[in-house]
Amino acid sequence: METVGGGSVPVPVPRSVAVPVAGGVTVAVAVRRLGSEASVGYGDAVFDTASIVKVDILAALLLAAQDAGRQLTARERTYAAAMIESSDNDSASALWRDIGGADGLNAANERFGLTRTTGGDGPRWGLTRTTAADQLVLLGQVFGARSELNEASRTYLQGLMGRIAPGQDWGVSAAADGSGWALKNGWMPRDTTGLWVVNSIGRVTAGGDDCLVAALSSGNPTKEQGIALVEEAARSAVSAYDRRA
Repeated sequence: METVGGGSVPVPVPRSVAVPVAGGVTVAVAVRRLGSEASVGYGDAVFDTASIVKVDILAALLLAAQDAGRQLTARERTYAAAMIESSDNDSASALWRDIGGADGLNAANERFGLTRTTGGDGPRWGLTRTTAADQLVLLGQVFGARSELNEASRTYLQGLMGRIAPGQDWGVSAAADGSGWALKNGWMPRDTTGLWVVNSIGRVTAGGDDCLVAALSSGNPTKEQGIALVEEAARSAVSAYDRRA
């Protein structure tokens, strides 16, 4: 157990990452080198995904298309590009319906190996629940060779994550050397509290290595504070991974 910000949080990964956390804020981060099974991280809380689930939605759609022996339609590609590159919510809602909502997402995630991710109720895809460790598993499916997704599907999704709209390219990219990153961010205020969920997942190139990084947070007073937190968490985790024995 590592004490941070006044609370004790179990760390289920081989090494721990110290991240300063303000009172009332929860954060978890995990990182591993692409092709490796060893990870480092901090925290094992479950978070609302907000828009990072859009990667999962598209992965589920691509898997369903593979199973049917078909390519994505022009309509699906239009929605997919808008959903990932610009985080368009209407496009996400359309593709959420196409995959069968939570049932379709959960079925795909069982095949992907996610064990602590549950699709949001009804149309509320942004309230899907997940962990940083599960997001590393998902990123492994998107960027790794040992995947339920074929090479064409992985290349397509990677390309969209590498073309995020200006103004949405914060987050795990803070841990990258230059422009070596592909990501998806999520952010939303909770209606009941006004506090922000701010999440970031993706691949970064740091120190010559490709690393998969997931940084999730909740209870942030503002979006900007949440962004600063997940960026610091990503930098800290990647740095710790580089220093590991």
